[in-house]
Amino acid sequence: MHLNRGRIWLGGLAGGVVWNLWSFLVYHYITGARYVIAQNTGLFLKTPRYPFFVGQWTILVFILAIAAAHLYAWARQGLGAGPGTALKIGFLVGFFAGFPENFAQATWSAVDRALPFGWMIEMWLGAIMATLVAGYLYKE
Repeated sequence: MHLNRGRIWLGGLAGGVVWNLWSFLVYHYITGARYVIAQNTGLFLKTPRYPFFVGQWTILVFILAIAAAHLYAWARQGLGAGPGTALKIGFLVGFFAGFPENFAQATWSAVDRALPFGWMIEMWLGAIMATLVAGYLYKE
């Protein structure tokens, strides 16, 4: 099976842009103010342990989007090309990236449950959107 690696990278990078935009919207509308509250109540650190966290997070989301684009390209042979396959791959990637850890956080963490919910939809819906974009751009 021959994969068009250039289109995988193009789709992954474009998907990463979409996913990062989605992450910004989730932060802006769901989690941002809640972070401040959690910091002010001592549940979160006021400064990150890792320098330039936002830049590192952005790069990690691009890496995830490129990985999802690869998974889509590999899955096309067995599942067929198109948005249905991209949706399935995005759903699985997003579930793996977003659900288990955030379910545990919502269960055991003292922070507002809206934070793990926001983190979960950031990863789950972000993965779906990124994979749909990657699938749309992929050509053999």
